[in-house]
Amino acid sequence: MARRAPHRPDRAAAEARGRRAERWAAWWLRLKGYRLVERRFRTPVGEVDLIVAKGPVLAFVEVKHRRALAHLPDSLNARQRDRVARAALAYMAGNPAAAAADIRFDLVLVGRWPWPRHIPGAWRPRAGL
Repeated sequence: MARRAPHRPDRAAAEARGRRAERWAAWWLRLKGYRLVERRFRTPVGEVDLIVAKGPVLAFVEVKHRRALAHLPDSLNARQRDRVARAALAYMAGNPAAAAADIRFDLVLVGRWPWPRHIPGAWRPRAGL
């Protein structure tokens, strides 16, 4: 049986901030003309915070909440990118219509600045995933 970490108030607060950031990012992307396809798509191999579409583009979006702009460069490490990419592959395997779309991996950064920062095509998945 898998061991779970004990519940910590700071972890619960971080989870609540993350969910608020995802709602804010989804709202921002809708204002930019994207259609929300899926929220919090989870698989055993990974999770995608938001899946959005605009024209021929299907974007798998990771949302990160940061308190300061100085923390932006280290927002998404290679392991996190791989988990998002594996979840995206699982989504496409279960949704054949997604195969015709132009696939992109985006990042939305939410913090104390006025508006979310949307970075289209923030990364490309590693070969061999």
